[in-house]
Amino acid sequence: MSHISTGVEYALHCLLFISDPQGKVTDASVRDLSELQGVPFDYVAKLFTKLHKAKLIIATEGAKGGIRLARPPQEISVLEVVDAIDGRKKLFDCKEIRNRCAVFEENPPSWASSGLCAIHALMIEADDKMREVLAAQTLAGLASQFGRKAPPEFGLQVTRWLGDRSSRRII
Repeated sequence: MSHISTGVEYALHCLLFISDPQGKVTDASVRDLSELQGVPFDYVAKLFTKLHKAKLIIATEGAKGGIRLARPPQEISVLEVVDAIDGRKKLFDCKEIRNRCAVFEENPPSWASSGLCAIHALMIEADDKMREVLAAQTLAGLASQFGRKAPPEFGLQVTRWLGDRSSRRII
């Protein structure tokens, strides 16, 4: 099982479309974002509920409503999105198996069980580094990297597609 869920991937992809560094797309409906990416609406709606609770997005209700970022994309870290969707979970859950060595006959000596074991210490360090990397990357930075890979016409196509959908919503 992966540490970071598929929900984080879907949420980040959705947020990239409303994090346009050029400001062409600033809001969209959950339905439009789900259809744009071929992800079930109910699933995306649950993700956006979590993002809303974390105060990362603002939702406007009604036929002309939509989702927009609560702060500029350069002020929202990828770590905030990960924590909003998956919660703050540890990379490693130590089971203290060092205390179960058969040689100890269910009575481990203090030298074997005292302090933090080397494996657990390494996993804490790895978790800290992962969180540091995710905290350093913002939606704006991620959007600019995404934009470098896609041809310029893709951004225009998405903007046009979302704009057409928005203009057809009934008040």
